Amino acid sequence: MRAGTRVGLLGAGRIGARHAAALTGTAGVAEVVVADADPDRAAAVARETGARAARTVDEVFTAGVDAVVVATPTATHAGLVGRAARAGLPAFCEKPLAPDLAGTEAALRAAEAAGTLLQIGFQRRFDAGFRAARRALRSGALGRVHTIRCVTSDAAPPDAGFLARSGGLIHDCMIHDFDAVRWLTGREVVEVYARGSDAGGPLYREAGDVDTACALLTLDDGTLVTVTATRCNGAGYDVRTELSGERDQWVAGLDARTPVTSAEPGLGTPPERPWADCLERFADAYRAELAAFVRAARGEAPNPCPGVEGLHALRIAVACETSRREGRPVRVRAGT
Repeated sequence: MRAGTRVGLLGAGRIGARHAAALTGTAGVAEVVVADADPDRAAAVARETGARAARTVDEVFTAGVDAVVVATPTATHAGLVGRAARAGLPAFCEKPLAPDLAGTEAALRAAEAAGTLLQIGFQRRFDAGFRAARRALRSGALGRVHTIRCVTSDAAPPDAGFLARSGGLIHDCMIHDFDAVRWLTGREVVEVYARGSDAGGPLYREAGDVDTACALLTLDDGTLVTVTATRCNGAGYDVRTELSGERDQWVAGLDARTPVTSAEPGLGTPPERPWADCLERFADAYRAELAAFVRAARGEAPNPCPGVEGLHALRIAVACETSRREGRPVRVRAGT
């Protein structure tokens, strides 16, 4: 790969615009070429970030780029990952690789057959707090970890159009927790039991989704994990993971902007500026994961989050969705 890497960015929506800004400021990146289904949106993002706009995705693939970042709608991910693989290009893809297991496995096969790097976007692996919690757990400082509690709460629901194509609360939000639990502990989820509530309004029922969900995961060493998620957390955006061990307890995501108020006398002051959304809360992590991708694409470092990690997390999400719909515990499908 040349001294300066040219990165093709596919998708100029909310996350794509953020990635464009991050990539143009990333060491080793010579140019970012951005395309979107709406050429005017791509042009606007290019002007704001110093990237170069392409009129079409086809133009990106013929522009001599060295790697691609896929930040388009979910339904297009697998096809673009496959196209990057056939072009011999390293690819970073926002989660999920595909809406279903079959499509995810096909995308993985395409990258494997081509021998190209494929990194999946689980940004919590690059968050300073989550990384510190992982080091504490892996060092033995917590002792035997018996309980893990995960919280993912959006400050406000997305629009109805997004809900219909998101894949649902479990696949869209809780999948980050599923990956984080595996990454933090090094253990596998063997069984799940999930429930959901759609009491928040008719838009969730119309999308076949729920506004709030809770899952109990059992790990292969017996550790119990609770994962809760909601679209209706008016206090602010809240992502926390608590690790409880026989020696100590650590929590990632508890800081001065965490939208929680203590009920204890004298401590009941909410944060002045709670986190608004994932882009604000994980801004540093998004930049770090893309910088890691560029280093990996340049052959300077190993792949920090291989695409197969998306398959593992998706299998847990599929099991949780089955459990929620059928009201029973479900074993998680094993395999690589």
